[in-house]
Amino acid sequence: MKFRNVFLIITITCVAFSCRKVLPPQPPVVDVVDTVSNLSKIKGVYVLNEGNMGSNSCTLDYFDYTSGEYMCNIFPTRNPHVVKELGDVGNDLQIYGSKLYAVINCSHLVEVMDAVSARHIGTIEIPNGRYLTFHDGKGYVTSYSGPVSIDPSARLGYVAEFDTASLQVTREVAVGYQPEELVVVNNKLYVANSGGYRVPNYDRSVSVVDLATFIEKKIDVAINLHRLRKDAYGRIYVTSRGDFQGTGANTYVIDAVTDSVIDTLNFVATNLTVTGDSLYFISAEWSNMSANSFSYGVYDIKQQRQVVTNFITDGTEKQITRPYGIAVNPENGDIFVTDAQNYLMPGTLYCFTPHGKLKWHAITGDIPAHFAFLNK
Repeated sequence: MKFRNVFLIITITCVAFSCRKVLPPQPPVVDVVDTVSNLSKIKGVYVLNEGNMGSNSCTLDYFDYTSGEYMCNIFPTRNPHVVKELGDVGNDLQIYGSKLYAVINCSHLVEVMDAVSARHIGTIEIPNGRYLTFHDGKGYVTSYSGPVSIDPSARLGYVAEFDTASLQVTREVAVGYQPEELVVVNNKLYVANSGGYRVPNYDRSVSVVDLATFIEKKIDVAINLHRLRKDAYGRIYVTSRGDFQGTGANTYVIDAVTDSVIDTLNFVATNLTVTGDSLYFISAEWSNMSANSFSYGVYDIKQQRQVVTNFITDGTEKQITRPYGIAVNPENGDIFVTDAQNYLMPGTLYCFTPHGKLKWHAITGDIPAHFAFLNK
C-alpha cells in the first residue's frame, strides 16, 4: 500500500506538471478602481509584490492612470516563456531610462524589463541582492554576498556596478555587513549597512564610496541601518531599525559635504519617501519583537521639523493591518500606502489624495512593497 500510494502521488504530480506546461498563463486580474486621469507626465505606476520566501510568488502589478485600471500579476502573460516567472522575493523596483529593473533577492538576480511593456530583456546575476540605484549610465546593487541565513561570521557585503546598456557587471566594492539601501550624492555612493545576519552584533555604519576611485570609507551612525533617502539640499536621511527589543529605532541626517551625522530626528521611519520638500513616512513601533502601533507622518525638509502626525485624514488607517510600502506621485501628489496584511495573503494598495482622503483601493499580490512610476 505504501508503494502504491507513493506511485499514485508521483503519477498525479507528473500529470499536474504536464498540464501546467500545456496551459497558457492566466491573464491578469483587471479592476477599474479610478476614473481616467490625463496627467501630462506620468502614465502609470508599477507595484512589486515581494511574495513569501521560498514560495516563488513575487509578482508585478500595474495601475494605469489613462484607463483607471489596476492589473494584478502582469508578468506571466507578457513573458510566457520565462521559466518560474519573476522568482523568489522581490526586494526593489526601479525605472532608469527605458528599462524596468526588479531585484529578486532569493533568486539571486536582477530582472531587466522594458519599462513600457514589462517584457523580459535580460538578467544580471547578483547573489542575495537587495536594492538598486543609478547614476550616469551605471546601476548599483547591494549584495549580502553570502547565503540567506543568520550567521555570526557572515561575510562583508558588496556593491556591484553594472552597465545599463550591456547589463554587464563592471566593478565591485566591499562595503559593510548586509548592506541595504543606497543613494548617490555629489558623485559619492552612500550605502546603509545593517549587519542583520550577525545579530546581535549589528553593523552601525554607512559606507561612502567615491565613484571615481571606487574606494570606500565609513560613517558611524547607529545599529541595523536600512533606508536611505536624499533631499535637494545635500542631506541624506538614514533609518535605524534598532534591535526590535531594548534599542529603539530612529532616523538620522547625514551631511553629504562633511560626511557626518548632523541631526537625530527622533521618529521611527519603517519606510519613507521624499517628494519636493516633504518627507512622508510610515512608522511601526516595536516592542518585544512585535509591531504594536503604527503612524503616518510628514517631515518638512526646509523647516527641519515634523509638521504632520497623520497624513491619512479620513480614518482609513484603521483598516490597515500592516503598513508596508509608501510612495507619492510627484505630479499630482497621490499618496500610496500598501498593507501587507499578515504577510501570507494578498495585500491591499490604498491611494489617497494629497489631503489624505481615500481615492481608491485595490487587492494586490502577496506583500506589496515597491513602486516605480512610468513616465509618458
